[in-house]
Amino acid sequence: MTRAANSDSTSKTFHVVARTETDTAGLGAALAQHAKRGDIIALEGPLGSGKTVFARGFIQALCGDSTVVPSPTFTLVQIYDAPEFPLWHCDLYRLEDEEDVLEIGLEEAFADAVTLIEWADRLGRWLPHRRLSVAFAGEDRDESRRIVLDGDSDWRERLEGLTANAAT
Repeated sequence: MTRAANSDSTSKTFHVVARTETDTAGLGAALAQHAKRGDIIALEGPLGSGKTVFARGFIQALCGDSTVVPSPTFTLVQIYDAPEFPLWHCDLYRLEDEEDVLEIGLEEAFADAVTLIEWADRLGRWLPHRRLSVAFAGEDRDESRRIVLDGDSDWRERLEGLTANAAT
């Protein structure tokens, strides 16, 4: 896995090339160690780009390797009891209207849980500005994935910690 970081005074952008699914899940697991109550993590990218693999690594890092993590494509939301906070895993691919988000209770999760949201762009105006965006894209030359993590100032120190831990 290749990593690089860029930052300015208001944001932190972290670029990763994950060469395997194991790398993608490992990045999710590493980020989970920096999560705190109220975090919103928006997972963006095309079908098959690694969003669910990343989420599985994140969730299993907090809830145990034996935790079964299905894609919530049909249920829209799976809720897990992590030791320090509830953990919501949402897949909004089937969401037809951004207003439908009000029916699944995401506002509650935004305040009290860590929320991983696949297809976060489907939230439209309901997607909070205070979030970490994790964008996935395929590489042209192989099976690798380019992953860009972009967070506000609240994420700056935590992403620097992720960068430091990755270097060891």
